Amino acid sequence: MDVEKEKNLFPYEKVRDIQTDLIKSVSSAIHDNKNLIVHAPTGLGKTVATLAPALSFAMGKELTIFFLTSRHTQHHIAIDTLKDIKKKHDLDFSAVDIVGKQSMCVQDNVQDLYSNEFNEYCKHVREKGECEFYSNTKSNNGKLTVLAKKVLGELKRRSPDHSEKMIEICRQEKLCPYELSSALARDAKVIVADYYYVFHPKISDAFFMKTGKKLEDAIVIVDEGHNLPERIRKLFSQKTSTFVLDRALKEAKKFNLNELIPKLKGVDNIIKELSQKLAKNKEVLITKKDFLDKMKGVSDDYDDLITDMESAAEDIRENQRSSFIGGVATFLNSWQGPDKGFSRIITRSEYKSNELLSISYRCLDPSLSSTVVVEHSFCTILMSGTLKPVEMYLDLLGFPKGRTLLKELESPFPEKNKLTLIVPETTTKFTQRNPEQFKEIAKVCSNIINLVKGNSAIFFPSYFLMDEVNRYFSELSTKKIIREVPGLSKEGKYDLLQEFKDQSIKGGVLLGVASGSFGEGVDLPGDLLKCVIVVGIPLQKPDLETTELITYYDGIFGKGWDYGYLYPAMLKTMQNAGRCIRSETDKGVVVFLDQRYAWPNYKKCFYETNIKISRNYLEEIKEFFS
Repeated sequence: MDVEKEKNLFPYEKVRDIQTDLIKSVSSAIHDNKNLIVHAPTGLGKTVATLAPALSFAMGKELTIFFLTSRHTQHHIAIDTLKDIKKKHDLDFSAVDIVGKQSMCVQDNVQDLYSNEFNEYCKHVREKGECEFYSNTKSNNGKLTVLAKKVLGELKRRSPDHSEKMIEICRQEKLCPYELSSALARDAKVIVADYYYVFHPKISDAFFMKTGKKLEDAIVIVDEGHNLPERIRKLFSQKTSTFVLDRALKEAKKFNLNELIPKLKGVDNIIKELSQKLAKNKEVLITKKDFLDKMKGVSDDYDDLITDMESAAEDIRENQRSSFIGGVATFLNSWQGPDKGFSRIITRSEYKSNELLSISYRCLDPSLSSTVVVEHSFCTILMSGTLKPVEMYLDLLGFPKGRTLLKELESPFPEKNKLTLIVPETTTKFTQRNPEQFKEIAKVCSNIINLVKGNSAIFFPSYFLMDEVNRYFSELSTKKIIREVPGLSKEGKYDLLQEFKDQSIKGGVLLGVASGSFGEGVDLPGDLLKCVIVVGIPLQKPDLETTELITYYDGIFGKGWDYGYLYPAMLKTMQNAGRCIRSETDKGVVVFLDQRYAWPNYKKCFYETNIKISRNYLEEIKEFFS
């Protein structure tokens, strides 16, 4: 393997040493037809250091690169990188940027639908010939129309281009962006897409068939790979509730589906019966058999009932875009799935002051999907700035040990630019939560952010803890406080972030939640952020699913506590901390505020070797910035 040749497609003047190291690792994996799991810290330039060698190898071969990411900003970076490569080296290749089918849809008012509702609605209007965008794109024989072919030619000439531009052009021409993107993907050398285009079996099978691609000819690059296990688990989980069944019953009555009314009531009664012994906010495991045995009293044939509900839902969508009965059918169908790697749980909770009973089928094992990809693809590369320990991802995602390379790269940033402290003054441990503790957290946080010139961010394990601490913090802070709120829209997130950026000269403080909108995937380089405080440890609520996860991973790997509980929480704190230093010239302070961070079983999770435990933190911070 000639690494210099692999660097030929690098589009920029300078290749940093750390990028050369990643290029070597990527090249080695692809040439040897192996997989790669690489921890590559923020600011290294991972996108170009993976795409350049992958494209260099794939050109002239029957191979397609799938660059997978869930972050919209990363879609942009990948496409811009490909533009730079194409321009610099005058290459002849096309690429396509595909986001979710629903996000690409130019029909009015479809963004508020649940994903399964949208899929059913889309299928319905296509089959009925009621979507003008689809009808303008595909003729009755399934081939592209003359107009679609003309626009496709223009898109190929423009390629690579962002999905927003594709959507804008299709909206103007009244064509379906998804169908044209799929057509463009047939000849594309690089496809930038969300994880589920490769890791969701049904979507993947349909997409590969539609585009003529083959998994064995795919170089799969997974960006922000630390998110993949949880994303896959969510893809394979289903639930329904008494709320959904109540809406489904109203739907059945509205459309005079009299034969379904007693059956929907029967499903509702089963959930209530199975929940009888549950106290408020409690949950219990049930078996597949528990539910199916009781369903025999509702319908003689379980599969026929699902078919009847699906048929009714299809009729309902003639009049409205979504169907709750269709949602119940989807859940009933999923319940017949395997037991291994899944748990089945009944939960009693509260929703808008009303009791809510739900029944769920939850995936515990993401390797049920990912193993197929990593074993059959030409090569799968998993990368992230928070991918330690890399061995955990090898285990969780079912990477074959004999065909997988593991790599941990050091941070490209000068150590002197960052001060990382553990301040063991307080704790958010559940048994020690009280007003005095919240006051002390507020005092430590205010002392730090009032000392640091410029913007600071404080991340909490939950909105509840953020609000409790802010009762006292708001009286002590000398800076403007900007608080994250639950359920922010994309526009709301942008506006809040812009408001925070505007405070950089005077200095503001952003209060956020570890797993919220700003804890990951937000870039605040330069003077936009000088200090991050991570308050407490965002440990998963010790609910039944978490217990099941720990037990499951314990049985397979003997590391249930680490894989199911400790590492996922510490991963979030590392993501929060990573907001501070985003370039080689950034300078900032990161504070981990909780006594437990100093305990050996938590401290072992830190990536950095120069982290200090300090009670004299104000003097250390003052000296660092001086």
